[in-house]
Amino acid sequence: MSWFAKVWRWMGMEADDEVRQELLSLPSGQMEDAGRKINSNIVSLHSNKSVKVVVCEPTSFEEAQALADHLKARKQVIINFENTEPEVVRRIIDFISGTTYALEGSYHQLGKSICVFAPSNVEVARDHRTLMRKSHFGHQAGGE
Repeated sequence: MSWFAKVWRWMGMEADDEVRQELLSLPSGQMEDAGRKINSNIVSLHSNKSVKVVVCEPTSFEEAQALADHLKARKQVIINFENTEPEVVRRIIDFISGTTYALEGSYHQLGKSICVFAPSNVEVARDHRTLMRKSHFGHQAGGE
């Protein structure tokens, strides 16, 4: 058996000779049943579950707990701090960053007043240029 055939066999892409001989020796009705049994181990990786995104513009620190609850519910939170006082921004970021860390999520700065907090089930892809810029809040863009 060639090296490639062994690799394909190891990956399950080709039935080994014993299984092939066994299937060929079965009557046609039993062969169809055997094929169904082999294929019954296939599991679809597609999920019908959609990821929820919460967009908000907080004006007070009292809204931070509701934002943390969204993260706990595995929802991505996008926060626009454009109309929020700087001291309130700092407190909310501290609070939500702690929640994000505890949930093994991630924090990303999208602009000078927009942040994304994502739970561990959400991956936020960024281009490399924005990772090099400093954010408006004094944290490095890209979070952590």
